[in-house]
This record gives sequence, structure tokens and C-alpha cells, in this order.
Amino acid sequence: MPAQNQSAPVRPLSFTPRPVPLSATLAVNEAIARKRREGERVLPLGFGEAGIPIHPALTRELESAADRGAYGPVAGSAALRAAAAGYWARRGLPTDPDAVVAGPGSKPLLFALLTSLGGDVVVAAPSWVSYAAQASLAGAEPIRVATPPGEGGVPSPALLADAVVRARARGRDVRAVVLTLPDNPTGTIASEETVRRLCAVAREHDLVILSDEIYRDLVHARGRQVPSPALYAPERTVVTTALSKSLAAGGWRIGVARLPDGPFGRALRDSLLGVASEIWSSAPAPMQHAAAYAFAEPPELAEHVERSRRLHAAVTGAVADRFAAASALVRRPEAAFYVYPDFGPLRDVLRENHGVRTAGDLTHLLLERYGVGVLPGSSFGDAPAALRMRVAPSLLYGEDDAQRGAALASSAPTALPWIASALDRLSEVLGDLSVSVTAGEPALA
Repeated sequence: MPAQNQSAPVRPLSFTPRPVPLSATLAVNEAIARKRREGERVLPLGFGEAGIPIHPALTRELESAADRGAYGPVAGSAALRAAAAGYWARRGLPTDPDAVVAGPGSKPLLFALLTSLGGDVVVAAPSWVSYAAQASLAGAEPIRVATPPGEGGVPSPALLADAVVRARARGRDVRAVVLTLPDNPTGTIASEETVRRLCAVAREHDLVILSDEIYRDLVHARGRQVPSPALYAPERTVVTTALSKSLAAGGWRIGVARLPDGPFGRALRDSLLGVASEIWSSAPAPMQHAAAYAFAEPPELAEHVERSRRLHAAVTGAVADRFAAASALVRRPEAAFYVYPDFGPLRDVLRENHGVRTAGDLTHLLLERYGVGVLPGSSFGDAPAALRMRVAPSLLYGEDDAQRGAALASSAPTALPWIASALDRLSEVLGDLSVSVTAGEPALA
């Protein structure tokens, strides 16, 4: 390699890279890690990671395919697509394996779908941080529409219709609406009636429905069904899922999409495969092999998911109780591992004692003064002045796989010393927020 010419003039570039902020969920995780390295006591409640160990059977399957280094079909292996089709069929959605496309996580699949569809996209307010961000990256306008009270993840059907009409009247090309069933950030599930009404609006206004159902196997009440829009508007609904949440394989980056039947679905598949071929070529072959095993739902993995569902329900319920005891408004979570409390009743106290006026002020205070990492509702599209936040307690399950495994096996996980201690610390912090302070000093050490 030729030596660098030391006498060559240095000419600064005349432009800067496009500013793209780090995802809020990843940013808070890094902030907590920094505080932990500095020796501070922390409560990591910001990052949406499942917090349970990888099942040994999945590790075994991954190891058995570690020598598969060749590129595979862009759509994914036949084995994975067939397994995913079976997974959906067992949930009342008969699926042709040819309608399944695999990718390196459902997140890249969503971005590729938005790129294929083109046009603007409606997202719920609040909704997962990446929906609006990906729409913007794809050159579209994210249109935020509020959800019905207590039904996160699905835009209000009436407000959706009005928003689409208004956006099109100002020249926007609205083509899609994104749903989350069950919801992140609120941990709630929209009703069947709301989903049916939204599907009717989508038909009337010619919208594609992108239904992110990555949490559908983590519904807390056993037997409660998730009302997928693919049941009511199959010709226009795309469903996505992955192993990241129910099996805690977020770092493995493997997901699948179920496309509609019919001419539109086939055209969308062609476009999606074209986008995929230019971005990721094919999902990692060893991960696909393990995912095919997972989506077949052998008894050992089904039991693992069932135990994780019980753990999430117990701990999120306990966390919700701590916020309620601190006078926050909080709906008890129905699925996943999130709590979405509202500190509106404490607005005056927080403003007078701590100078808090926005959700960002509140979560900054919690992080910097108390080492509690949570995310403001404004990161999810909520109004900044609304004192709401997303709390993700799943990283409280343990510091290592031994503790996490014990939490998963326990019939009373909130009584385990490390989880009980974290819950008590949370109560101390929440209690301190309403205590009058002087000179900005916290009441807690």
C-alpha cells in the first residue's frame, strides 16, 4: 500500500453527513451502562429486551448449522418459510410458505416494506420509536394519530379516516398504517371491535396495514386472543414477527413477514425481495435454521415461552403497582413487558419541587439524580407536556443467566432478593419525587 503523501493539502469536506439521532431505546441503554461503569447504582428500565436466557435447544440448533456459510434464497430457506407458515396457521391465519419472507430481524423487514410501498405512513401516538423514524428515513411523512383510551398500538379508526383525508387534501400520498398488537410502549391490546373498524377504514381509504405482532405470544391472560387485522382484511395486511421478544433472541437478528394473498401480495413480494437483495442478500443461514426450529414450536420451547409470559406478567404487574402507589395513573399491562405510567396527578409537585415541565425533564431527572433509566412518552410520539413514560422492567430479572433462569423458574419471582430489592428501590425513588427539596438536593442518598 503506498505511503500517504504527507505534503498533500488537507481540504475539509464542504458538507456533513445526514443527521440521524440514535434510537432512544438504544441511547438510554448506553447511558445506563455508562453510569454502571462509573460505579453508580442504577435501575435499567429503559431498554426493551426480554431479559430471559436463550433456551439451550436454540443454542444447540444454532451450533449445528454454524458451518452454513453460503448465501441462501433471498426470501429465506424453504424450511424457515414452512415453519413460519405453520406458526401462523396455528393462530388462525392459514399461510402459504411462498407468502413468507425472512430477513435479519423484523426491524429491517419493516424498513424494506416501507421502501417497497412508498408514500406516507400513519403511526399510532404513542408508538414504538422506530416506526416514525423509519418512515422519515424512507423519505415518507409519518402521520401520528392518537389511539383510543386504553387501546395502545392501533390508531383511532375515526381519527385515522380524518387524518388520511386531511393529508391527501394537502397533496400527501398516504399508503399505509402501522399497528402493534400487543402494543409497545403501553403493554395493552386493542379490542377486536377497534381492529375491525380500522380494517374497514383501511378498505375505504385504500391503505395497506402493517401489523407488528412480535409480542403476540406474551399476552398475560392465558387464552386471550390477539385480534390480528389479517383476520378481517387479509387482502391488505402484512404481519411481522421475530424471535426477539418471546424467545429473547434479539441479538440473533432474524424475523419473518407474512404477505397478503392475491395480486397485490405477489407484487409486494417481488418488490420486497428486490429491496432485500440490495440490502441484506439473505438472512444468516445458521439463524434461519434455528428459527425454523423455533417457529415449529416444539414442547420445550413452548414451555419456555409460557414461563416467560408468566414472569413478564408478574414483574410488570408489580411495577405498575409501585407506580400506582406513588399516585401515578397507570393501566395494568395486558401483554409484553412494558408499563406506561402517567404522572399528570403530580404535575404541580414535580414542577415546584424539581422544575419538571415535560416528560423529558422527568426522565432526565430520574436518570441523572437517581440512576433510573426510563424513556419519555415524547420519544414515542406522545405530547412532550404529557408526563408519561415507558418503563421496561425485564432487565430486573437478573444480572446473569443463573439469576435470570431462577426468575424464569420461580412461582413468585417478585420475592427473589434481587427483584424485590429493585422494586423497593423504585418505590424509594418514586416516593422521593413528591418530597419537598431544597437547593436541588435529593432526599435519597
